[in-house]
Amino acid sequence: MSAEPLCLLAVHAHPDDESSKGAGTVAKYHHDGVRTVLVCCTGGEEGDILNPAMNRDEVKANIAAVRRDELDAAAGIIGYDEVVMLNYRDSGMADSEANAHPECFAAAPLSEAVERLARILRRTRPQVVLTYGDEQGGYPHPDHLRVHEITQPAIDQAADATWVSDAGEPWQVAKVYYSVWSKKRIELTHAKYLELGLESPYSQEWLDRPWQDDLINASIPIDGYSEVRFDALLAHATQIDPESPFWFGLPREVAASIHPYDDYIRASSRVPVSGLEDDLFAGLHADAPIS
Repeated sequence: MSAEPLCLLAVHAHPDDESSKGAGTVAKYHHDGVRTVLVCCTGGEEGDILNPAMNRDEVKANIAAVRRDELDAAAGIIGYDEVVMLNYRDSGMADSEANAHPECFAAAPLSEAVERLARILRRTRPQVVLTYGDEQGGYPHPDHLRVHEITQPAIDQAADATWVSDAGEPWQVAKVYYSVWSKKRIELTHAKYLELGLESPYSQEWLDRPWQDDLINASIPIDGYSEVRFDALLAHATQIDPESPFWFGLPREVAASIHPYDDYIRASSRVPVSGLEDDLFAGLHADAPIS
């Protein structure tokens, strides 16, 4: 097994996705000395301004630059050592006018986007990659689906010794995980709102949406890191209303105590694994054979 330093790379679609998905995990591993890399595929140009305080003409006129500044601030709060942009434009929601923009992520040639990510993988050499699964029933954004479509092909291309390029030596990612929200987390949060006599933002429609709890096979304890998500989300001032009951309707210490885990579906592993993992780097800390 390689003696390379441990590295975790997360692939996200837009600025703010890195804060709502797996922020506590990344903060934990960064604190433990793992190098952490964020690949953000788009600039988030189509994101609605959801914070009334930021709904200003100068912000809207420079939304790409504003969202990049927000991304850098959030990444610093979480503990990403490096932020890499894949340099595509936000594709917007399905069937929107933005889908036709020639620079949008969803319309980019698949081979082009795969190669961009493969080059990053060869340079950064992560053992663990976090990405999105093919099941996005709860939020089927074209860019989220595209993240899934390019990640495994890029991993395969980065490992392919026959791919002759100037991208560096081949690199084999050892483990791939899909970031998911568990229904258990949502149900516990919903119950806490009701227990405290507060109106829950989770409607029955929310609770009835597709969930994948039966597929979760990695649950990472993030005690002490749960609140990182809230601070990182607030750094995305255009996207996150600090008065939002969805994110901030519960006292912070209460919200942080509810299901203090980040949940994942293990998509693949080249090292032996079994049961419910509590460490994404299980099997990688010490010498272990890779199949």
